[in-house]
Amino acid sequence: MAGNDLGSLLGGLLGGAQGGQGGGGGAGNILGSLLSALTSGKGGAGGAAGGGNPLGGLLDMLTKSGLVDQAQSWVGSGENQSVSGGQIAQALPDETLQQVAQEAGVTPQQAADEIAQSLPQVVDKLTPQGQVPAGSLEDIIRQQQL
Repeated sequence: MAGNDLGSLLGGLLGGAQGGQGGGGGAGNILGSLLSALTSGKGGAGGAAGGGNPLGGLLDMLTKSGLVDQAQSWVGSGENQSVSGGQIAQALPDETLQQVAQEAGVTPQQAADEIAQSLPQVVDKLTPQGQVPAGSLEDIIRQQQL
C-alpha cells in the first residue's frame, strides 16, 4: 500500500516535470515500489535507517556499484548524467528488481530501464539543496510539490 501512495507522489513529481497529465504515473509506480522495497529492508540497502527515507540508501547502493559520478550529478547542481537500465540492474539486488518488476507487471529489464530513465530526474528534484534531505520520503516529495 505504501508503495502505491509513494508511486502516486512520485508520478505526480515526474508528471509535473514533464508537463503531461499523469506522464510519470508508470515510472512513479515503479520507483515507488523500488523505494518501498528498500524502506522495508527487503532491498538489502538498509534504507529504513534514514527514518523512512530510502533515498540515501539507494544512492549509497548505486555509488558502491560504480555509479559515483552519475549519483553525484543527480544530487548536485548542473547536468544530470544518464545511467542505463543495465547499470541499474547490476546495482540493485536481483530480488529487489524482481519484486519491483512483478508489482509493476513488467519484466525486470523493463523495470530497470524505467528506473534508469526516471531516477536521475527524481533524485535531482528531491535534493534541491545538493544533499539528501532528512525526513520521510513522502514528506520530502510533498514539500517539493508546493
